[in-house]
Amino acid sequence: MLDGVSLDQLRTFIAAVDEGSFSAAARKLNRVQSAVSGWVSSLEGQIGVTLFDRTGRFPKLTAEGVLLLADARNIVSGVDTLKARAKLMAAGLEAELSVVVDVFFPTSVITEAAKAFASRFPLTPLRLFVEGLGAGYQPVLDGRCSLGILAALPVAFPTLVSERLGEVTLVMVAASGHPLAHIPEQIPKRLLAQHVQLVLTDRSQLMAGRDYGVLSPSTWRLADLSTKYAFLKDCVGWGNMPLHMVAQDIAAGTLVVLNVDGMPPTGYPLAMSALHTASTPPGPAGRWFIDHLKAWAA
Repeated sequence: MLDGVSLDQLRTFIAAVDEGSFSAAARKLNRVQSAVSGWVSSLEGQIGVTLFDRTGRFPKLTAEGVLLLADARNIVSGVDTLKARAKLMAAGLEAELSVVVDVFFPTSVITEAAKAFASRFPLTPLRLFVEGLGAGYQPVLDGRCSLGILAALPVAFPTLVSERLGEVTLVMVAASGHPLAHIPEQIPKRLLAQHVQLVLTDRSQLMAGRDYGVLSPSTWRLADLSTKYAFLKDCVGWGNMPLHMVAQDIAAGTLVVLNVDGMPPTGYPLAMSALHTASTPPGPAGRWFIDHLKAWAA
């Protein structure tokens, strides 16, 4: 008999609890009181549990009713969410938005965008991945992510459409105790080559055989930016870092910006773009996400 339980019965049960009586529930549901009493009684009969104690002036939930009320609310809420989400999808909204974000992109900006997205699209799940170099492009190319917020690479991707967002500043830094940090004049690149350079490695094959920003033959390749950051602070080597991530360390003097010959001491810009495949343009949620990040860059 449990399979015959209807949403109307559950909604009536919930209304009777919320309104405090069958008569009040009837007014809320625009039904006669006998219909409300009948729905509740039929629900009790089908599940084999007494939901209300009717000995007093007003019906009072039994201990069993208290427990089952939470289940009823979850069921009704789930169905309402299903109906709302299906309606949005039928109108063209993405079932979910999957985004891969470049490891150099400011986390605080993505966090703010994600919170705003949750408010704007509460029924659309947001999946975020963080990758660097070619490993950020790969999920977009193979369809695992519908959108990429990625840094420019010296590789052509003819199947991708790109929209410029802004720039992230990269600076060459070393710990204050590193030998390069104590050179007062401009540092020739040949001197950089005498020290270990910490390099973010590409976990994809898109950049196989290519080096991006490597100036030293002695390199330690690290799989994530947080490890590179820790190694830099521990004076293991020197390397490029996004300014927003090391600005406080530079101000505190624990990291030093290297004045390298031919390199601007204020850092150099790394272009950031929103990318998607030409065959799958962003829907309303993806379009909103891109435009929101453009507002950050403006």
